[in-house]
Amino acid sequence: MILTLWSSSALAKCVLFAGALTHLPEKEQISDVLVGNDRIVSVGAGLPSTWNGESCEKMDGKGLQLTAGFIEANSHLGLVEVSLEDRTSDFDAEKSDPVRASLRVADAYNPASTLIPISRRGGVTSAITTPSGGLVSGQSGWVDLAGDTQRASVIRPSIAVRAEFSAFGSRAESLLRLRELLDDARRYSAKKAVWSDELLHPDGVSLGDLEALQPVLKREVPLVIAANRAADIEALLRLAEQQQIKLVIEGGAEAWMVADLLAISKTAVILDPYVYGPGGFDEVHGRAENAALLEKAGVPVILSTFSSHNARLLPQAAGNAVRGGMTHAGAIRAISSTPAEVFGVPDRGKIAVGSLANLVLWSGDPLELSTNVKGVWIGGQAMSLETRQTKLRDKYREIVK
Repeated sequence: MILTLWSSSALAKCVLFAGALTHLPEKEQISDVLVGNDRIVSVGAGLPSTWNGESCEKMDGKGLQLTAGFIEANSHLGLVEVSLEDRTSDFDAEKSDPVRASLRVADAYNPASTLIPISRRGGVTSAITTPSGGLVSGQSGWVDLAGDTQRASVIRPSIAVRAEFSAFGSRAESLLRLRELLDDARRYSAKKAVWSDELLHPDGVSLGDLEALQPVLKREVPLVIAANRAADIEALLRLAEQQQIKLVIEGGAEAWMVADLLAISKTAVILDPYVYGPGGFDEVHGRAENAALLEKAGVPVILSTFSSHNARLLPQAAGNAVRGGMTHAGAIRAISSTPAEVFGVPDRGKIAVGSLANLVLWSGDPLELSTNVKGVWIGGQAMSLETRQTKLRDKYREIVK
């Protein structure tokens, strides 16, 4: 059975993946990949199945494909179980507090969430789990989908600060508040010793919020802002240039219309390949070729399901981007190496010497619907593909007559 196919490697110190069609950063080719402890130590042809004098477990990849683990860049994984049950949701803070930059959703991350094993079955090994609501929603966290504790799972509790462009109804007012907030954070940095609450603008901004924005001002983490309309994206690009911050656009349904501006500023876009047309007034000019046009212009493209319960469908979403004209290699990068690079975790999302061994072995093309996951490794350790659903399936498979 798939669930126990390679379970013995969970205790292996080294594993050799032999003969699979391997998706390398620059090309696809039949290759061997040697993993030692939690890292990729060698990539090439005809590698020996030994490492540091020890015999390695060997995975026969003939006829299979090997990719880096995929990365869901915009979800509430670990923060929600049942969307319509408020007591199981920890990602949306009170809307009466429009600025909460100091909120870290990773503090509420549940590594035992039933959605995590389901996502792994779709080849997803890492996720950026995000807050929502207000003008500044809080800090997104990077998690690997392994481990029984937050200490083991939360890789970086603050990978970005997320904001929502139209929190006040008026776009101009939202932009004004964002500009004032960043100006306050910059003045606070220069005058910490004499700063007082009287110097704050209203909106519930705390000193903790201003402190949390310092990595944004230093370009250590990006400011991720949800926006779909081309005019909104253009305005945000001006804000980013004025404030000298690293911007990431979330949504970007009409991003293709300002692809040249996004490319010049090297601004990444997290988009949903399923936005084919006018799903709303902000998406009137959405089109299936969005990802393809951005890729052609040289914009860093990140693909997302924008879902927690369906994060497992990330490869399918990437396949739809290919259907819309994106290159196959570009779609693979958009759910692996590109989000890792954009959010400053470069040792994930690619098969290269020194990278963390987050790997997925597939029965065929990972972007095809008919392809199955044959095995998942996170940090060199084999992950069980058992989920709550498979347990229920096995329990009720045979009906007692």
